Amino acid sequence: MLFKKTIDIQIKQRPEEVKFCKRCVVSNQRPRITFDKKGICSACNYAYLKHNKIDWEKREKMLQELLNKHRSKNGNYDCIVPSSGGKDSSYVAHQLKYIYNMHPLTVTWAPFIYTDIGLENYLALKDHGFDNILCWPNGILNRKLSRLSFELVGDPWCCFAYAQKCYAFHMAIKFKIPLIFYGENGEIEYGGSIKNINKAFEPVGDWKELYFKGTTVDDLISYGLQSDLFTKKEIKDNSFDFYRLPKFEEMRILDPKMHWFSFYKKWIPKENYYYAKKYVGFESNPEGRSESTYTDYASLDDKTDGFHYYLGFIKFGVGRCTSDAAHEIRNGYLTRKKAVSLVRCYDGEFPEKYFSEFLEYLNITKSEFWEVVNFYRSISSHLWEKKNREWKLKYKIK
Repeated sequence: MLFKKTIDIQIKQRPEEVKFCKRCVVSNQRPRITFDKKGICSACNYAYLKHNKIDWEKREKMLQELLNKHRSKNGNYDCIVPSSGGKDSSYVAHQLKYIYNMHPLTVTWAPFIYTDIGLENYLALKDHGFDNILCWPNGILNRKLSRLSFELVGDPWCCFAYAQKCYAFHMAIKFKIPLIFYGENGEIEYGGSIKNINKAFEPVGDWKELYFKGTTVDDLISYGLQSDLFTKKEIKDNSFDFYRLPKFEEMRILDPKMHWFSFYKKWIPKENYYYAKKYVGFESNPEGRSESTYTDYASLDDKTDGFHYYLGFIKFGVGRCTSDAAHEIRNGYLTRKKAVSLVRCYDGEFPEKYFSEFLEYLNITKSEFWEVVNFYRSISSHLWEKKNREWKLKYKIK
Protein backbone atom coordinates (compact mmCIF):
# COMPACT_ATOMS: atom_id res chain seq x y z
CA MET A 1 0.00 0.00 0.00
CA LEU A 2 1.32 3.44 -0.95
CA PHE A 3 -0.04 6.51 0.77
CA LYS A 4 -1.39 9.12 -1.64
CA LYS A 5 -1.15 11.98 0.83
CA THR A 6 1.47 14.10 2.55
CA ILE A 7 1.86 15.23 6.14
CA ASP A 8 4.64 17.69 5.30
CA ILE A 9 3.15 21.00 6.43
CA GLN A 10 5.65 22.89 4.27
CA ILE A 11 3.84 21.83 1.09
CA LYS A 12 0.88 24.12 1.74
CA GLN A 13 3.12 27.04 2.68
CA ARG A 14 4.81 27.40 -0.73
CA PRO A 15 4.13 30.67 -2.59
CA GLU A 16 2.32 30.17 -5.90
CA GLU A 17 4.60 32.61 -7.74
CA VAL A 18 8.22 31.47 -8.02
CA LYS A 19 10.80 34.20 -7.40
CA PHE A 20 14.59 33.97 -7.20
CA CYS A 21 16.89 35.90 -4.93
CA LYS A 22 18.62 38.76 -6.76
CA ARG A 23 21.91 38.03 -5.00
CA CYS A 24 22.13 34.21 -4.82
CA VAL A 25 20.27 31.43 -6.67
CA VAL A 26 17.74 30.22 -4.10
CA SER A 27 14.02 30.69 -4.73
CA ASN A 28 11.14 31.63 -2.46
CA GLN A 29 10.04 27.99 -2.52
CA ARG A 30 12.61 27.07 0.12
CA PRO A 31 10.60 26.54 3.33
CA ARG A 32 10.39 29.54 5.66
CA ILE A 33 12.71 31.73 3.60
CA THR A 34 11.77 35.41 3.29
CA PHE A 35 12.65 38.09 0.73
CA ASP A 36 13.03 41.80 1.39
CA LYS A 37 11.69 44.60 -0.80
CA LYS A 38 14.83 44.50 -2.94
CA GLY A 39 14.34 40.82 -3.73
CA ILE A 40 17.17 39.65 -1.46
CA CYS A 41 16.64 36.47 0.56
CA SER A 42 16.98 36.22 4.32
CA ALA A 43 20.10 34.04 4.05
CA CYS A 44 21.90 36.65 1.93
CA ASN A 45 20.89 39.38 4.33
CA TYR A 46 22.25 37.34 7.22
CA ALA A 47 25.47 36.72 5.26
CA TYR A 48 25.93 40.48 5.00
CA LEU A 49 25.60 40.75 8.78
CA LYS A 50 27.96 37.82 9.26
CA HIS A 51 30.70 39.30 7.13
CA ASN A 52 30.24 42.97 8.00
CA LYS A 53 28.30 43.68 11.17
CA ILE A 54 28.57 40.92 13.78
CA ASP A 55 31.19 41.58 16.46
CA TRP A 56 33.05 38.27 16.36
CA GLU A 57 35.45 39.34 19.10
CA LYS A 58 32.47 39.79 21.40
CA ARG A 59 31.11 36.39 20.34
CA GLU A 60 34.55 34.87 21.07
CA LYS A 61 34.40 36.21 24.62
CA MET A 62 30.92 34.74 25.00
CA LEU A 63 32.24 31.37 23.86
CA GLN A 64 35.16 31.55 26.28
CA GLU A 65 32.80 32.34 29.15
CA LEU A 66 30.54 29.44 28.24
CA LEU A 67 33.42 26.99 27.97
CA ASN A 68 35.06 28.19 31.18
CA LYS A 69 31.79 27.47 32.97
CA HIS A 70 31.67 23.87 31.72
CA ARG A 71 35.32 22.85 31.23
CA SER A 72 36.28 19.74 33.17
CA LYS A 73 39.25 19.96 35.55
CA ASN A 74 39.78 16.21 35.83
CA GLY A 75 39.54 15.13 32.20
CA ASN A 76 35.91 14.02 32.31
CA TYR A 77 33.75 14.69 29.28
CA ASP A 78 32.44 18.24 29.44
CA CYS A 79 30.60 18.64 26.14
CA ILE A 80 28.94 16.50 23.51
CA VAL A 81 29.45 16.94 19.77
CA PRO A 82 27.06 15.06 17.47
CA SER A 83 29.40 14.05 14.67
CA SER A 84 29.30 11.98 11.51
CA GLY A 85 32.98 12.57 10.82
CA GLY A 86 31.96 15.09 8.17
CA LYS A 87 33.78 18.35 7.59
CA ASP A 88 31.60 20.50 9.84
CA SER A 89 31.36 18.36 12.96
CA SER A 90 35.05 17.44 12.64
CA TYR A 91 35.90 21.13 12.61
CA VAL A 92 33.76 21.77 15.70
CA ALA A 93 35.13 18.81 17.65
CA HIS A 94 38.74 19.62 16.81
CA GLN A 95 38.34 23.29 17.73
CA LEU A 96 36.79 22.44 21.09
CA LYS A 97 39.46 19.91 22.04
CA TYR A 98 42.66 21.33 20.62
CA ILE A 99 42.00 25.08 20.59
CA TYR A 100 39.77 25.49 23.65
CA ASN A 101 41.05 22.60 25.79
CA MET A 102 37.64 20.98 26.21
CA HIS A 103 37.02 17.24 26.55
CA PRO A 104 34.34 16.43 23.96
CA LEU A 105 32.52 13.16 23.61
CA THR A 106 31.50 12.70 20.00
CA VAL A 107 28.29 10.77 19.36
CA THR A 108 27.04 9.43 16.06
CA TRP A 109 23.64 8.27 14.86
CA ALA A 110 24.57 5.88 12.06
CA PRO A 111 23.52 6.69 8.50
CA PHE A 112 21.10 4.42 6.66
CA ILE A 113 23.83 2.93 4.43
CA TYR A 114 27.42 4.06 4.91
CA THR A 115 29.43 5.05 1.87
CA ASP A 116 33.05 3.94 1.81
CA ILE A 117 34.32 7.50 2.12
CA GLY A 118 31.77 8.27 4.84
CA LEU A 119 33.02 5.39 6.96
CA GLU A 120 36.64 6.34 6.32
CA ASN A 121 36.01 9.91 7.46
CA TYR A 122 34.15 8.71 10.53
CA LEU A 123 37.09 6.50 11.49
CA ALA A 124 39.56 9.29 10.71
CA LEU A 125 37.95 11.54 13.33
CA LYS A 126 38.20 8.81 15.95
CA ASP A 127 41.83 8.17 15.01
CA HIS A 128 42.67 11.84 15.49
CA GLY A 129 42.02 11.69 19.22
CA PHE A 130 38.28 11.56 19.82
CA ASP A 131 36.20 9.16 21.87
CA ASN A 132 33.01 8.26 20.05
CA ILE A 133 29.79 6.39 20.64
CA LEU A 134 28.16 5.09 17.47
CA CYS A 135 24.51 4.05 17.65
CA TRP A 136 22.99 1.70 15.08
CA PRO A 137 19.18 1.69 15.15
CA ASN A 138 17.00 -1.39 14.82
CA GLY A 139 17.45 -2.09 11.11
CA ILE A 140 13.96 -3.43 10.49
CA LEU A 141 12.17 -0.54 12.19
CA ASN A 142 14.47 2.14 10.77
CA ARG A 143 13.83 0.93 7.23
CA LYS A 144 10.10 1.06 7.82
CA LEU A 145 10.35 4.58 9.24
CA SER A 146 12.40 5.67 6.24
CA ARG A 147 9.81 4.24 3.86
CA LEU A 148 7.02 6.05 5.69
CA SER A 149 9.10 9.24 5.62
CA PHE A 150 9.54 8.83 1.88
CA GLU A 151 5.84 8.35 1.20
CA LEU A 152 4.22 10.69 3.72
CA VAL A 153 6.81 13.46 4.00
CA GLY A 154 8.47 13.17 0.62
CA ASP A 155 11.83 12.78 2.31
CA PRO A 156 13.26 9.36 3.27
CA TRP A 157 15.77 11.16 5.48
CA CYS A 158 13.16 12.67 7.82
CA CYS A 159 13.26 9.89 10.40
CA PHE A 160 17.06 10.26 10.54
CA ALA A 161 16.54 13.91 11.52
CA TYR A 162 14.41 12.88 14.52
CA ALA A 163 17.13 10.63 15.90
CA GLN A 164 20.04 12.85 14.93
CA LYS A 165 18.58 15.60 17.06
CA CYS A 166 17.30 13.52 19.98
CA TYR A 167 20.15 11.01 20.37
CA ALA A 168 22.58 13.70 21.52
CA PHE A 169 20.20 14.65 24.33
CA HIS A 170 19.91 11.02 25.43
CA MET A 171 23.70 10.86 25.66
CA ALA A 172 23.73 14.16 27.53
CA ILE A 173 21.31 12.73 30.09
CA LYS A 174 23.22 9.44 30.38
CA PHE A 175 26.60 11.08 30.97
CA LYS A 176 25.22 14.16 32.77
CA ILE A 177 26.73 16.59 30.26
CA PRO A 178 24.46 19.61 29.74
CA LEU A 179 26.58 21.28 27.03
CA ILE A 180 26.01 20.11 23.46
CA PHE A 181 27.57 21.68 20.37
CA TYR A 182 25.93 21.50 16.99
CA GLY A 183 27.47 23.03 13.88
CA GLU A 184 25.44 25.75 12.23
CA ASN A 185 22.02 27.28 12.55
CA GLY A 186 20.93 26.17 9.10
CA GLU A 187 17.78 28.24 9.14
CA ILE A 188 19.65 31.55 9.17
CA GLU A 189 22.75 30.37 7.27
CA TYR A 190 21.00 28.78 4.29
CA GLY A 191 17.53 30.31 4.23
CA GLY A 192 14.65 29.75 6.60
CA SER A 193 13.20 31.18 9.76
CA ILE A 194 15.16 34.03 11.33
CA LYS A 195 13.37 33.78 14.69
CA ASN A 196 16.57 32.52 16.36
CA ILE A 197 18.98 34.89 14.64
CA ASN A 198 20.19 36.30 17.96
CA LYS A 199 20.10 33.07 19.97
CA ALA A 200 23.17 31.01 20.84
CA PHE A 201 21.34 27.75 21.46
CA GLU A 202 18.61 25.80 19.79
CA PRO A 203 15.18 25.66 21.50
CA VAL A 204 13.88 22.09 21.28
CA GLY A 205 10.36 23.47 20.96
CA ASP A 206 11.24 24.66 17.47
CA TRP A 207 12.25 21.28 16.10
CA LYS A 208 8.86 20.13 14.84
CA GLU A 209 8.30 23.32 12.85
CA LEU A 210 11.83 24.05 11.65
CA TYR A 211 13.43 20.65 11.19
CA PHE A 212 10.82 17.89 11.21
CA LYS A 213 8.45 19.33 8.60
CA GLY A 214 5.62 19.50 11.12
CA THR A 215 5.81 15.80 11.93
CA THR A 216 7.08 13.52 14.67
CA VAL A 217 8.09 9.88 14.78
CA ASP A 218 4.77 9.13 16.44
CA ASP A 219 2.94 10.44 13.38
CA LEU A 220 4.85 7.97 11.21
CA ILE A 221 4.23 5.14 13.65
CA SER A 222 0.50 5.87 13.59
CA TYR A 223 0.37 5.65 9.79
CA GLY A 224 2.58 2.58 9.90
CA LEU A 225 -0.02 0.86 12.08
CA GLN A 226 -2.84 1.91 9.76
CA SER A 227 -1.08 0.34 6.80
CA ASP A 228 0.04 -2.76 8.73
CA LEU A 229 3.66 -1.84 8.05
CA PHE A 230 4.14 -1.91 11.82
CA THR A 231 2.66 -4.52 14.12
CA LYS A 232 1.31 -3.60 17.53
CA LYS A 233 4.02 -5.72 19.07
CA GLU A 234 6.76 -3.74 17.31
CA ILE A 235 5.70 -0.43 18.82
CA LYS A 236 5.32 -1.64 22.40
CA ASP A 237 9.04 -1.85 23.23
CA ASN A 238 11.51 1.02 23.56
CA SER A 239 12.88 0.79 20.02
CA PHE A 240 11.68 4.30 19.12
CA ASP A 241 12.97 6.09 22.23
CA PHE A 242 16.01 7.56 20.47
CA TYR A 243 13.70 9.20 17.92
CA ARG A 244 12.09 11.15 20.77
CA LEU A 245 13.51 13.49 23.39
CA PRO A 246 14.31 12.08 26.84
CA LYS A 247 11.61 12.23 29.48
CA PHE A 248 10.55 15.68 30.62
CA GLU A 249 11.75 15.17 34.20
CA GLU A 250 15.22 14.13 33.01
CA MET A 251 15.40 17.16 30.75
CA ARG A 252 14.21 19.49 33.50
CA ILE A 253 16.86 18.33 35.98
CA LEU A 254 19.89 18.47 33.65
CA ASP A 255 18.63 21.27 31.38
CA PRO A 256 20.83 20.32 28.43
CA LYS A 257 21.26 22.90 25.65
CA MET A 258 22.54 22.46 22.11
CA HIS A 259 24.57 25.51 21.17
CA TRP A 260 25.30 26.49 17.57
CA PHE A 261 29.05 26.80 17.04
CA SER A 262 28.15 29.14 14.16
CA PHE A 263 26.79 31.65 16.68
CA TYR A 264 30.28 32.08 18.11
CA LYS A 265 32.48 31.53 15.04
CA LYS A 266 31.95 32.78 11.50
CA TRP A 267 30.56 29.77 9.62
CA ILE A 268 31.97 29.09 6.15
CA PRO A 269 31.47 25.46 4.98
CA LYS A 270 34.31 25.43 2.46
CA GLU A 271 36.77 26.68 5.06
CA ASN A 272 35.50 24.01 7.45
CA TYR A 273 36.42 21.50 4.75
CA TYR A 274 39.95 22.87 4.42
CA TYR A 275 40.33 22.82 8.20
CA ALA A 276 39.04 19.24 8.59
CA LYS A 277 41.26 18.06 5.76
CA LYS A 278 44.34 19.60 7.38
CA TYR A 279 43.76 18.62 11.00
CA VAL A 280 41.45 15.60 11.04
CA GLY A 281 42.31 13.75 7.83
CA PHE A 282 38.95 14.40 6.21
CA GLU A 283 38.81 13.41 2.54
CA SER A 284 36.48 14.62 -0.18
CA ASN A 285 34.61 12.39 -2.62
CA PRO A 286 37.32 10.32 -4.38
CA GLU A 287 35.07 10.00 -7.42
CA GLY A 288 34.83 13.75 -7.92
CA ARG A 289 31.64 15.78 -7.64
CA SER A 290 28.59 14.33 -5.93
CA GLU A 291 25.51 13.64 -8.03
CA SER A 292 23.24 16.66 -8.63
CA THR A 293 25.91 19.19 -7.64
CA TYR A 294 29.40 20.39 -8.50
CA THR A 295 30.93 20.05 -5.00
CA ASP A 296 32.83 17.07 -3.64
CA TYR A 297 33.17 17.81 0.08
CA ALA A 298 29.70 17.79 1.65
CA SER A 299 27.10 15.20 2.68
CA LEU A 300 29.23 12.18 1.79
CA ASP A 301 28.27 9.78 4.57
CA ASP A 302 25.17 8.03 3.33
CA LYS A 303 24.25 6.28 0.07
CA THR A 304 20.70 7.58 0.47
CA ASP A 305 21.66 11.28 0.78
CA GLY A 306 21.09 11.91 -2.90
CA PHE A 307 17.42 11.02 -2.55
CA HIS A 308 16.94 13.50 0.29
CA TYR A 309 18.16 16.24 -2.05
CA TYR A 310 16.30 14.87 -5.08
CA LEU A 311 12.96 14.87 -3.25
CA GLY A 312 13.65 18.42 -2.11
CA PHE A 313 14.05 19.32 -5.76
CA ILE A 314 10.75 17.61 -6.58
CA LYS A 315 8.81 19.33 -3.80
CA PHE A 316 10.35 22.80 -3.94
CA GLY A 317 12.36 23.04 -7.15
CA VAL A 318 15.40 23.63 -4.93
CA GLY A 319 18.05 20.97 -5.48
CA ARG A 320 21.43 20.14 -4.05
CA CYS A 321 23.33 22.33 -6.50
CA THR A 322 21.16 25.33 -5.68
CA SER A 323 21.88 24.93 -1.98
CA ASP A 324 25.63 24.53 -2.51
CA ALA A 325 25.95 27.39 -4.97
CA ALA A 326 23.88 29.75 -2.85
CA HIS A 327 26.10 29.55 0.22
CA GLU A 328 29.26 29.72 -1.87
CA ILE A 329 27.98 32.96 -3.41
CA ARG A 330 27.31 34.36 0.06
CA ASN A 331 30.79 33.44 1.24
CA GLY A 332 32.57 34.85 -1.81
CA TYR A 333 33.53 31.65 -3.62
CA LEU A 334 31.21 32.04 -6.61
CA THR A 335 29.72 34.80 -8.72
CA ARG A 336 25.99 34.62 -9.31
CA LYS A 337 26.60 34.24 -13.06
CA LYS A 338 28.76 31.16 -12.54
CA ALA A 339 26.31 29.77 -9.98
CA VAL A 340 23.40 30.09 -12.39
CA SER A 341 25.25 28.05 -15.00
CA LEU A 342 26.07 25.37 -12.42
CA VAL A 343 22.46 25.18 -11.23
CA ARG A 344 21.15 24.87 -14.78
CA CYS A 345 23.67 22.09 -15.40
CA TYR A 346 23.37 19.95 -12.27
CA ASP A 347 20.28 20.76 -10.19
CA GLY A 348 17.80 17.90 -10.23
CA GLU A 349 20.24 15.37 -11.67
CA PHE A 350 18.94 11.93 -10.69
CA PRO A 351 21.11 10.11 -8.09
CA GLU A 352 21.45 6.94 -10.13
CA LYS A 353 24.54 5.48 -8.47
CA TYR A 354 22.85 4.06 -5.36
CA PHE A 355 19.30 3.78 -6.72
CA SER A 356 19.08 -0.01 -6.51
CA GLU A 357 20.39 -0.04 -2.93
CA PHE A 358 17.94 2.70 -1.99
CA LEU A 359 15.01 0.71 -3.39
CA GLU A 360 16.17 -2.40 -1.56
CA TYR A 361 16.54 -0.48 1.70
CA LEU A 362 12.97 0.84 1.50
CA ASN A 363 11.67 -2.45 0.08
CA ILE A 364 9.94 -0.76 -2.84
CA THR A 365 10.01 -1.22 -6.61
CA LYS A 366 11.05 1.31 -9.24
CA SER A 367 7.44 1.84 -10.22
CA GLU A 368 6.48 2.50 -6.60
CA PHE A 369 9.34 4.98 -6.28
CA TRP A 370 8.18 6.94 -9.31
CA GLU A 371 4.58 6.73 -8.16
CA VAL A 372 5.52 8.60 -4.97
CA VAL A 373 7.73 11.10 -6.81
CA ASN A 374 5.02 11.85 -9.36
CA PHE A 375 2.45 12.24 -6.59
CA TYR A 376 4.56 15.07 -5.17
CA ARG A 377 4.88 16.57 -8.63
CA SER A 378 1.12 16.37 -9.10
CA ILE A 379 0.45 18.40 -5.93
CA SER A 380 3.01 20.98 -7.07
CA SER A 381 1.27 22.26 -10.19
CA HIS A 382 2.82 25.72 -9.83
CA LEU A 383 6.24 24.05 -10.24
CA TRP A 384 5.66 21.11 -12.55
CA GLU A 385 3.74 20.34 -15.73
CA LYS A 386 3.45 17.17 -17.76
CA LYS A 387 4.18 17.44 -21.49
CA ASN A 388 4.39 14.49 -23.85
CA ARG A 389 4.38 12.11 -20.88
CA GLU A 390 7.35 13.86 -19.29
CA TRP A 391 7.40 16.08 -16.22
CA LYS A 392 9.08 19.44 -16.69
CA LEU A 393 9.78 22.35 -14.36
CA LYS A 394 7.83 25.40 -15.42
CA TYR A 395 10.72 27.79 -14.80
CA LYS A 396 14.50 28.06 -14.92
CA ILE A 397 16.74 30.43 -13.09
CA LYS A 398 18.22 33.25 -15.15
